[in-house]
Amino acid sequence: MKNDKLSNQYRVNEQIRVREVRVVGDDGSQVMPTKKALDLARQQGVDLVEISPKAQPPVCRLVDYSKFLYQQKKRAKEMKQKQVKVEVKEIRFGPQTDEHDYQFKLKHAQGFLNEGNKVRAYVFFRGRSILFKEQGEVLLLRFANDLEEYGKVEQMPKLEGKKMFLYLAPKKVGVEKKSQQKRDREQAIAEAKAAKKVVPTDGTSADDKPKGGLFDNAKNGSDALKKLQNEE
Repeated sequence: MKNDKLSNQYRVNEQIRVREVRVVGDDGSQVMPTKKALDLARQQGVDLVEISPKAQPPVCRLVDYSKFLYQQKKRAKEMKQKQVKVEVKEIRFGPQTDEHDYQFKLKHAQGFLNEGNKVRAYVFFRGRSILFKEQGEVLLLRFANDLEEYGKVEQMPKLEGKKMFLYLAPKKVGVEKKSQQKRDREQAIAEAKAAKKVVPTDGTSADDKPKGGLFDNAKNGSDALKKLQNEE
């Protein structure tokens, strides 16, 4: 069925009914009457295959048609194998996820994005935990901020029913997939580098420096909101 569809894409030999064609080969191209091109094909024991019908005049090649179809099929298969299949991976949080669980899921999200997959992270609010939706938003913003090197935000945290979603897309698509062991090793190296803090020359600690970013802005806004509520 597929082979029939492929073969119907090209006109061959007597199916080519235009007055003249451009015959291309390894030694260049030449415009000639279609009848002469057909005679050349018979002399060489090959076929006249129209490969570009919309050109003026149409472009043809002198090739063995069965081998030509095989090469086209092989090329299409190789291109399909090279195409990156983008999947959407889910990461689920609770509104009060502890730090260890957060880091575990962060590492998996880094791996997903490195492999060229999208990430849909969400906080699920069960029952009265919907009261902590602001805390869930801060968590997702922190998640996006921590993954800034690996992915870009496609959709900011948005509450839909009992779930608040955040969508991330990979910055680099088509990266070769890595084994879990290799990802763990790279993560360990990255964590070791991050543990080495540089002491500022002005005498202040790294924690005293303004951080900025989505998470910190959201956290500051959250603290300000709580302060206003206490004053009331």
